[in-house]
Amino acid sequence: MIDPKLLEILACPETKEPVSLAPQELVDTVNKAINGGKVVNRGGNPVKEPLDGAILRADGKVLYPIRDEIPIMLIEEAIELPVPSAA
Repeated sequence: MIDPKLLEILACPETKEPVSLAPQELVDTVNKAINGGKVVNRGGNPVKEPLDGAILRADGKVLYPIRDEIPIMLIEEAIELPVPSAA
């Protein structure tokens, strides 16, 4: 999905920490919460579209969405973890 060479040069725009591709299980969990209307990004806006994938910050506290194979590395689009339960 994302070129490994691109992942090597990407970093969190806020903390400059390294990032990696989020595990599919985590993306699925976040997407369930999105479908339940329980996810708000750091800009304060509800996330309405499921993620195609995600970039995970090294500390495991923040996800950056991937949409149409493009990582959205904007602080206001980031999703803080853990997300509220989809239940």
